[in-house]
Amino acid sequence: MKRLFLLVCLIVFYGVITVPASRYLLDRPVALKLGYTPSSEAIKLVVGDQKLLLAESLVIKVLFYFGSLVEKSMNRVDIPPEYYGMFKTLKTAVMLDPYNQDAYYFAQAAFTWEVGHAEDVNKMLIYGMEYRDWDMLLPFFVGFNAAYFLKDYEMAAIYTRRAAEISGSDLLTNLTARYFYEANHDQMGIAFLKQREENTKDQGMKSLYRLRRESLEAAQALQRSLERFVEKFGHQPEKIDRLVEEGMISHLPDDPYGGEFYLDSHGKVRSTSNFSFTRGADAVQDGQ
Repeated sequence: MKRLFLLVCLIVFYGVITVPASRYLLDRPVALKLGYTPSSEAIKLVVGDQKLLLAESLVIKVLFYFGSLVEKSMNRVDIPPEYYGMFKTLKTAVMLDPYNQDAYYFAQAAFTWEVGHAEDVNKMLIYGMEYRDWDMLLPFFVGFNAAYFLKDYEMAAIYTRRAAEISGSDLLTNLTARYFYEANHDQMGIAFLKQREENTKDQGMKSLYRLRRESLEAAQALQRSLERFVEKFGHQPEKIDRLVEEGMISHLPDDPYGGEFYLDSHGKVRSTSNFSFTRGADAVQDGQ
């Protein structure tokens, strides 16, 4: 009887120990590893004519790895991604096959928003543009990253213009002009709009380009008057009306979009219309 009691106790004890341990082993995170990827130079020496196939396999490897992490995350298993290894693998892939669109598109999606490496992504995209010169998304991504993440509006204007020229997009044309204005290259924006206005056959688009051009020309005239005011008085005017009062300009021009021009806190001429028929919600008249 005593032996039976001890046996039962051992079985119960075994169950108490092994059941939670087994459950832990089943639920524990799998250590996902991306693995090592040699440099593209080393790979080219041994793969011969199979560069395209290997490049595609590297991209699939990254996509599968990232997808596995997302799946784990949805199951509340937190595994830090190997972002450096992922990006290095994608760079190797595009060096082997610079036409592989998946590598560029995934880099844009994963490494700008999630990691904040917009500058590194832009270098990859610009490299890809040398080969995928028909793909408007690559210059569009570069322009977006430059404007949104890097606040480099000159770079944004240059690459968005390229995307507009490839695609013929009217939206990108207007966006290019806006970026040129933000970069204080309003004359380049005006010239670009004028060129598109002259070369389009659609009368509606001609009117739209002309409207945008005239709004930038009005803002440019005010900006030049503002510069003369600062040169004469050594400080910014308290409000834009002072430009007329001091004879810097005969009158305040009309904004073709129906807004009113004002000076922002940085001395930049802006309009309450935000140069759009949808009035800018953030156009606070802090300069009026």
